[in-house]
Amino acid sequence: MTATLRTGLIALAAVVAVALVASMFVVQQTQTALVLRFGAVQQVVSPGAGLPSGLAPGLHFKVPLIDNVVYFDRRVLDLDLPVQEVIAADQKRLIVDAYARYRILDPLRFYQAVATIPAANNRLGSIINSTVRSVLGDSTFEAVVRSERQALMKKISDEVNSAARGIGVEIVDVRLRRVDLPEQNSQAVFQRMQTERQREATDLRAQGSQAAQGIRARADRDVAVIVANAQRRAEELRGTGDAERNRILAEAYGRDTNFFAFYRSMQAYEAGLRSGETRMVLSPNSEFFRFFNDPNGRGGANAAQAPASQPARP
Repeated sequence: MTATLRTGLIALAAVVAVALVASMFVVQQTQTALVLRFGAVQQVVSPGAGLPSGLAPGLHFKVPLIDNVVYFDRRVLDLDLPVQEVIAADQKRLIVDAYARYRILDPLRFYQAVATIPAANNRLGSIINSTVRSVLGDSTFEAVVRSERQALMKKISDEVNSAARGIGVEIVDVRLRRVDLPEQNSQAVFQRMQTERQREATDLRAQGSQAAQGIRARADRDVAVIVANAQRRAEELRGTGDAERNRILAEAYGRDTNFFAFYRSMQAYEAGLRSGETRMVLSPNSEFFRFFNDPNGRGGANAAQAPASQPARP
C-alpha cells in the first residue's frame, strides 16, 4: 500500500469520524429537543410529549451540517413579573407584586409560537399582567388583601392557563407575592388605623374607669353598712355585758357588803396608784386609804376621830 493511499484512508476515516460525531446528540431526561432541518421541525424528543414523532431521551442521530437541534428545559420554570399598579373596584390603588411558574407542555407548538424561553417570558408576562389587572379590578381592596385572596389567585391561574395553552405552555401557579397600598396611602391608612385604635382605647379606659368607680362605690357602701352593723352589734353586746356585770356586782354587793367594798377599793388602788405622770395629794387619814389602816375598812378619818370621841377611863 502506497503512502498516498494510506494517507487517503486516514483522511477518509477522519472525515467519517467527524461526520459520525456531528450526527449524534444526547437529550437528558430534563430536556426537550427539536430536530430542525432548514427551520422545519423533523423530530421531537420529549418524554411524554404524546406526539406521533416524539422520541424518548437518550442518544439520537441527525444529518450533519443540515439538521440543527434546539433544546428546551422541561422542568418547572419561574417567571418574576414587574411590580405594577392596579385600581381595585373600590377605587383604591394597589401595588401588586406577582410571580408565576410554568412548564413547556407542547415543545412543537412552543417553538412555533415563541421559539425561545425569553420570548415566552415576555408573552406570558403580558398575559399575566393583563389578567391580574382584570381580575383585581373587579374586586375590592379587602377581598384582595384578606377575604378572597386564594380564590382570586386561582381565578388568575385558570384564565392565564387557558391563554397560555396556545403557545404550548402549562401554568403551574400564579401567586400574588405582595398586594399593598402605595406608600403615601399606606401612611394615611396607618394613621387612620392608629387614630381609631386610640379612640377605642380611650373608650375602653373610660368604660373601665366608670366600672371601677361603681365597684368602689358599692364596696365603700358595703364597708359602711358592715361597720355600722358591727358597731351596733358591739354596742348591743357591750350593753348586755355591762348589764350582766352590774347585775353580778349588785348581787355580790347584796350578799357581802364588806367584801364588795374591799374589792372595789382594791380596783381603785390598782387604777389610782399605777406608775405614771399623775400625782395625787391626799391626807393619810383619807377615806380612800381606809383599807391601808384597817383590813376591815374602818381606817381613815373615822378611825382617827374614834379615840377622841371615847371617854377616858379612870
